[in-house]
Amino acid sequence: MADYISLSYWDLAFAAIFILLNGAISIAFKLGLAKKLFIVATRMVVQLSIVALLLKAIFSISSPWLTALVALAMGLFAGREIWARQEKKLAGFWGYSIGAGTMMFAGFFVTIVALNTQIQPDPWWNPQFALPLFGMILGNTMTGVSLALDSLTSTLNRERIAIEARLLLGFNRWQALLPFIRQALRAGFMPIINAMAAMGIVSLPGMMTGQILSGVDPAEAVKYQILILLLIGGATGLGVIGATLLSAYRLSDERDRLRLDRLKATK
Repeated sequence: MADYISLSYWDLAFAAIFILLNGAISIAFKLGLAKKLFIVATRMVVQLSIVALLLKAIFSISSPWLTALVALAMGLFAGREIWARQEKKLAGFWGYSIGAGTMMFAGFFVTIVALNTQIQPDPWWNPQFALPLFGMILGNTMTGVSLALDSLTSTLNRERIAIEARLLLGFNRWQALLPFIRQALRAGFMPIINAMAAMGIVSLPGMMTGQILSGVDPAEAVKYQILILLLIGGATGLGVIGATLLSAYRLSDERDRLRLDRLKATK
């Protein structure tokens, strides 16, 4: 198998021509996207360059505490993204903690299990393995949790009259909310279901493609990609179920009342 091919900065600059082409198309059709394309492309380059320097330093230090601290920071930032993506948010501490907490629990749990059973680096917390794996699991779990919570809070707010009618007919809070909980769970599961359904037929995943381009045997790259997708699916399921049920619990009470007053007031 061939050695990996090193890319020069000129190679990256040449690839940027396609972004410039998109910008020119935007200007020609007056889409108003040229500036945004330039900003996000520049931001992407700067962010990844900083991440490369940070990871290089973290890998060389190889400290379990530093690895845990970086993973925690990743989880906290991802939790902020979950909160920001919701149109209707739970007010106060709950608005951030439910999404971030369930996502981080699922991400940490699945990552630690995988590192100690399937991957087994030495030591098991080796940042070269732990952080990239946790990042992939966390990013996909974040998407599922944010979609589930947005679906739940928006639907409960929209269907308030129907839910309260069910409560008046004698349904308890879980019976009244069950159809909307199911809808939220479907929304949260859909991205990973679509990803797994299209994998290998419609698209080749980034990690697998990167491994193949770097010289890894395709059969070995496929095994790693299957492992990653199964781990992502498991973590997404745990995060989505936990966040949805906790949010439904928070948006109702023990007296079987709908508590939409616990949603953050919109301006």
